[in-house]
Amino acid sequence: MSAADPQQALFALGRPSVGAIFWRFLGYGAHAFGGPVAQIAMLREQLVARERWTSHDTFTRALAVYQALPGPEAHEMCCWFGHLARGRLGAIAAGLGFMLPGFALMLLSAWLYTTYGLSEPWVMAAFSGVQIAALALLVRAVPKLASHALKVRGAYVVAAVAFVSEWFVAPFWMPMVFGAMWCAGGARGSALRLAAVVLCGAALWRYASAEGAREVAGAIVAAESGAADAWSLFVTGCKGGLLTFGGAYCAIPFVRADVVTKHAWLSDGQFLDGLAIGGVLPAPLVIFVTFAGFVADAWIGAFAITAGMFLPSFAFTIIGHRLVDRLVHAPRFHAALDGVAASVVGIVTVTAVRLCVERFDGLFSIAVFVVAWVVLVRARSLKAIPLVMAAAAVAGVLAG
Repeated sequence: MSAADPQQALFALGRPSVGAIFWRFLGYGAHAFGGPVAQIAMLREQLVARERWTSHDTFTRALAVYQALPGPEAHEMCCWFGHLARGRLGAIAAGLGFMLPGFALMLLSAWLYTTYGLSEPWVMAAFSGVQIAALALLVRAVPKLASHALKVRGAYVVAAVAFVSEWFVAPFWMPMVFGAMWCAGGARGSALRLAAVVLCGAALWRYASAEGAREVAGAIVAAESGAADAWSLFVTGCKGGLLTFGGAYCAIPFVRADVVTKHAWLSDGQFLDGLAIGGVLPAPLVIFVTFAGFVADAWIGAFAITAGMFLPSFAFTIIGHRLVDRLVHAPRFHAALDGVAASVVGIVTVTAVRLCVERFDGLFSIAVFVVAWVVLVRARSLKAIPLVMAAAAVAGVLAG
């Protein structure tokens, strides 16, 4: 061991090989229940506290960087650990190992779903209950997202603008650009904030004056709906991966906008089914895109959209963590990311509201939602999500 290599000294059991990294993180992926908080806690306990792959301070700093960037932070931290051990090959091995168990299980679930369908009445009834529970899971996430993203100056203004623009079907980029410019301007950046208002106001005026926002949106849907293809699904995955600021739930509105609203490859019911299944698998929640891709275009669609979703996670580490670290800690750049995260809160809130309006069709759906939401909010056990989904399925069968 070289005294000039302090990082080497941190590996209590020595540096693992690339193959050992893959198998180690494959095991972590098979036990990755409970969402990103539980997944990151597992990595911290195993690799920092027990095996000393790095120091607690370095781990905390790296986590802060990846939480500010888009993408599932648990998966990004796995790539980061792999990079510490064996460079770029280690990052690829760790990232692939962590995501493969959930990906394989979601592929199996999607194949069963599309092969056997929902023709049996009791299956349809069960999924009707699960869809409502998945909606409760999404709604529960909104206050958590807001508590993390709405801490900086001007964040509430950005979230409100994003909510209004998304409600009136404005281009998805508009509130995100506005948020970045508004928060980057800060208390003294009046010129940048004025530019944000002018730019986004002009974009809205041009969009609304075409023939009305609803007519334009309808024309787009009519023109672009049709059979899915691998490239379109890959682009949808990339968009979700690059715009997932603030946690995996933030990918939901962007993926839904493409696969449900824009292209009509899935119905809202099918989308919620995928979200529900993804919520109980040992994987980052964004694995629900695999389900969407499979329903849209079978095996090739599942691989394409999943590759797009996880590509940014790999890229941030493989391209160079040091460069990313410098950018994120630049005050204006960090403030711009905070603004984007605040805008996503407004966008996710609109998505949750719209799904509630569409799915609440009687007292049964409202009752299941309320009970599921209360249990998910109050429960502390990692088993709460699969138990709630199972109970909602049973409720659906009994009510059907």
